[in-house]
Amino acid sequence: MSAINGRDLIAWGFRPGEWFKRAVAIANAMRGEGADDAAILAHLRAIEPGANPIPMRTNGLDFGVFLDAETAAERANAAAVIAHMDALMRVPTIVKGAVMPDACPSGLAEGTIPVGGAVACEDAIHPGFHSADICCSVAITVFRRADDPKRVLDAVQAVTHFGPGGRKGVVAPPDAVMAGVAGNRFLAEFAGLAVGHFASQGDGNHFASVGHLASTGQVALVTHHGSRGLGAQLYKKGLAAARRHTAIVAPRVPAHNAWIKVESDDGRAYWEALQIVRDWTKASHFALHDLVARKLGNAVADRFWNEHNFVFRRADGLYYHGKGATPSWAGFSADDDGRTLIPLNMAEPILIARHRDHAASLGFAPHGAGRNMSRKAFLRENASVLPEGIDVRFFCGKPDLSELPGAYKDAGSVRAQIAKYDLAEVVDTVEPYGCIMAGDWEAEAPWRKKAEAKRATKAAAEAAT
Repeated sequence: MSAINGRDLIAWGFRPGEWFKRAVAIANAMRGEGADDAAILAHLRAIEPGANPIPMRTNGLDFGVFLDAETAAERANAAAVIAHMDALMRVPTIVKGAVMPDACPSGLAEGTIPVGGAVACEDAIHPGFHSADICCSVAITVFRRADDPKRVLDAVQAVTHFGPGGRKGVVAPPDAVMAGVAGNRFLAEFAGLAVGHFASQGDGNHFASVGHLASTGQVALVTHHGSRGLGAQLYKKGLAAARRHTAIVAPRVPAHNAWIKVESDDGRAYWEALQIVRDWTKASHFALHDLVARKLGNAVADRFWNEHNFVFRRADGLYYHGKGATPSWAGFSADDDGRTLIPLNMAEPILIARHRDHAASLGFAPHGAGRNMSRKAFLRENASVLPEGIDVRFFCGKPDLSELPGAYKDAGSVRAQIAKYDLAEVVDTVEPYGCIMAGDWEAEAPWRKKAEAKRATKAAAEAAT
């Protein structure tokens, strides 16, 4: 009798997938031991992924809420956040969760993890819980010698890049990082993005800020950005892998809550890819800072950084996902030195905090001030003006009014909630001088202006002939 193969399994009604290789081996071993086709078929049906699908929980688990609401807008925001978390906590891999003071919805689909949300999962990484901006993070460099903050901000503007796309040839990622990219099956095809987007900052709420340490008066540079196109493409591939897995083992789980089983080939490769992207992002921040230091001719006195869109593995074996949530426990990473950064808005001090490891918040603190309404709703309902007293610049020319201080939650209230719930200990601040953001790049992007100028020159030349 001929050997059983994948075509036979399909003919028997099984759905192709990664499990087929194992199923074919089992089927042929059983046949070799004398089992008939009926016995083999019954056994394969019993072990087929999804034969006993993992159900959604009927009721969601309880979760910690560290979010106060006083105004009508705050109450509406909190209600939406809690509704999403109630649905999210029905996902079977999640064992505990919490929402931070900066929490706000990040999508319309029921059970989308909110910004400021944190969950701990068992043997599961959920790409949707760290989102496309993997390893969005904040980094600080403190300069040794006194310097004019305007000169520092000018230097930053000269070396950075905001907006879509990247730039090649300015500075290269470390060789070790590129070797990691090349050797990882989730990342290898995106080596061009790893080079082209390195030392650039994206758009939206990403920024480069200059100010003084309240404690010493030293000038400090703080940057905020993530892994750019490299992380976005990893997210897409990771989410596709997660959806394939979850469609088999838990078909009733919504696609945006899909997960990769950590103890699997995909899980191990994806976890490795996350660590490589983390190294890339850290190097990207400090490559920019080093360009500024060289331009100034100033030395580095101190620097550290932390991510707030990431997955962390703790000693309890669980995988802690922070979506816009700052880790606030000792050893959250190999390079943790006990300090993290929490920016609030462009006109407010950036908080330098020490860890508190508050158990009910899963050890997380807020990553910033958050919003009480969407960008579009804010622009529709508010007339915004640039804040006075700070040097605000928009790389692409036109201001992005949805990034002005009024678009965010009250900074004083968020800071008070950090203290009230003991989420982090504020030990210093970076007092703001000025900042650079992308601005409304779609309206007045520099490359668009150059293209328009070329077209105008060409049209004028053609008209003159």
